[in-house]
Amino acid sequence: MSNQTGIGEKLKSYLKHPGSFIVMLLVMLGAIITFAVLLFLIAYILINGVPHIKPSLFAFEYTSENASLMPALINTIIMTLLSLLIAVPFGIFSAIFLVEYAGKGNKFVEVIRLTTETLSGIPSIVYGLFGMLFFVNTLGWGFSLLAGAFTLAIMILPLIMRTTEEALKAVPDSFREGSFGLGAGKLRTVFKIVLPSAIPGILAGIILAVGRIVGETAALIYTAGTVAQVPTNVFGSGRTLAVHMYNLSSEGLYMDQAYATAVILLILVVGINTISSVIAKKLTKA
Repeated sequence: MSNQTGIGEKLKSYLKHPGSFIVMLLVMLGAIITFAVLLFLIAYILINGVPHIKPSLFAFEYTSENASLMPALINTIIMTLLSLLIAVPFGIFSAIFLVEYAGKGNKFVEVIRLTTETLSGIPSIVYGLFGMLFFVNTLGWGFSLLAGAFTLAIMILPLIMRTTEEALKAVPDSFREGSFGLGAGKLRTVFKIVLPSAIPGILAGIILAVGRIVGETAALIYTAGTVAQVPTNVFGSGRTLAVHMYNLSSEGLYMDQAYATAVILLILVVGINTISSVIAKKLTKA
């Protein structure tokens, strides 16, 4: 009864203010449309892809007969780990400097933030062309996983920096003051008190970065290449799942395998997000 009474009071308050009622309807409509589009996309991918998932798709070697996605899956995992290994330390340390060490009103900090926001708005194709000109040609790495990883690291660096910065700002100042009051220094306070408290927010940024890495195609076509095999080292060329799916669909001969690859890609992203969320909850409780 109390819930019904609360809902009735809210409706009466909305009816007294027609503008608020219209805004509430628009917000609800936007949420419903967004949720419906998400469900439609997931259902469409599953309906078209699940029936075509076969054991041949998971063969270790790609051939024109099986159109195996296994090499691309392994390359995706390698690419993700390499990119995070490069970008995460730089992103976290940069955010720590901006929040904990740089003084307020520092013009150098404003330049860094402006640069970060500019980098986050650059299209991925531009990153791909830069990676091809610098990493592939100038440094002589050729089409390789390493060139692709460095290109993606530059792409996700602004995202990790911004989310880490916001996570650090969300830590109450009382934590810092209490640590200083107990005699801890600045470095000890940052790494023992502030950073552990901000881990859930940092992980959220890393999750978003992983999603961008896994779904990227334009930047990797120009840097990592499209070879359908697992390279023997990081200087070898290889395609990721997103590039693999793009190539299959663009050829027009393997649409069934492309839909099946989309299902595996969807499962991979959901699995990574779920595992990361579980880790973040455990760290928060600890």
